[in-house]
Amino acid sequence: MPTDHRREILRLAVPAFLALVAEPLFLLADSAIVGHLGTSSLAGLGVASAVLLTAANIFVFLAYGTTAVVARRTGAHDEKGALAAGIDGMWLALLLGLGATAVLVAFAEPLLRVFGASDAAVAEGAIYLAISAFGIPAMLVVLAAMGVLRGLQDTRTPMVAAIAGFTANAILSFVLVHPVGMGIAGAAWGTVIAQTGMALALGAVVVRGALRLNVSLKLHGQGVLKAAGGGVPLLIRTLALRAVLLLTTWVAAGLGEPQLAAHQVALTVWSSLAFALDALAIAGQAITGKALGANDVPAVREATSTMVRWGVWFGVILTVVIVALHRVIPMGFSTDPEVRAALAAALLIVAAGQPVAGIAFVLDGVLIGAGDARWLAFAQVGFLLAYLPMVWLLQAAGVTGTSGLVWLWVAFGLFMAIRAAGLHWRARGDEWLVTGASR
Repeated sequence: MPTDHRREILRLAVPAFLALVAEPLFLLADSAIVGHLGTSSLAGLGVASAVLLTAANIFVFLAYGTTAVVARRTGAHDEKGALAAGIDGMWLALLLGLGATAVLVAFAEPLLRVFGASDAAVAEGAIYLAISAFGIPAMLVVLAAMGVLRGLQDTRTPMVAAIAGFTANAILSFVLVHPVGMGIAGAAWGTVIAQTGMALALGAVVVRGALRLNVSLKLHGQGVLKAAGGGVPLLIRTLALRAVLLLTTWVAAGLGEPQLAAHQVALTVWSSLAFALDALAIAGQAITGKALGANDVPAVREATSTMVRWGVWFGVILTVVIVALHRVIPMGFSTDPEVRAALAAALLIVAAGQPVAGIAFVLDGVLIGAGDARWLAFAQVGFLLAYLPMVWLLQAAGVTGTSGLVWLWVAFGLFMAIRAAGLHWRARGDEWLVTGASR
């Protein structure tokens, strides 16, 4: 593969890596700060975060779909059309965010009780969820704006915004939780304020670019509906993936409160590693969309091969790091010995699955960049159905405590292996390699 292609991958992936690592650190910071309030608070944060992340991440197509569309038009030298599509996506994000906020504020406690957590954990989680819901419109605008910028081959600006947002969140959450004494509510308000600042900053960058090319900033119903329609397959794909994560958290809630608290941190660590590995997927989205827009199929094949290899090796490095730190990490999140022991055991399984996860995330990003959303929707539903028997067997066996948490993460690791195999099969074919400014 030509050296300039490798440089292009690194130019996009390195800033994307720093941005993506910063994003889950919002939750990691809250977990570390809230964990010292007590096990019930940490468990409550766990179930609240599962609902909150689902509400935000089911709309991740605002970033992924926008990146693919904007990148294709950029490759076809239609920057004005690219920014017009981006503005439509940001309007859609704002409207969806307002609707999601209304639902979560109204049904915060009933949603948390679905997980079967203790009354104390539900009470703490309801406070966090009801407040954090007000930050969802900003979260979704951030996703859409990042998608626009990545489609324009700019991953540096999202990186700067993400790092600044994490820093502000960590400081605000700590001050509001402990010195001010707001408890778990302080962590929620810190996140809301930081996310709002990110949305304003990234939105301003996109708006400046649109004004430079005389692109209208008005809400266009037809454009918003087109963006929404194009995002439906990615929404189905994301809902199926979130269903797997929610099902896993639901099973963890029945293992015991210490195990649920440990699972919350383990899942947060896994999400952080996933975002790190997803840096190559972000590069894959941008490079694939642009190259297909420019009718350059060989470049797509070469870039995909390189990024898959890099994804595996990056996963190996993460495996080594997590294994080395699997007893150190728990000390930063809880003082409960049972929580620490369960978390240390779960982290070993998390570590073992990273090379396979690297393959899955890279190929998922490449296929999203190609606009192969319809196939991804059907495939992810299939992967979910393959996971259900594993969970049923775990429930039927009646395992609880730390051993139950370990087997739960083993089942999740098998799900990721099935997902990686399916995506690899698709990527070997040619059906997804559709060229031109639009798919």
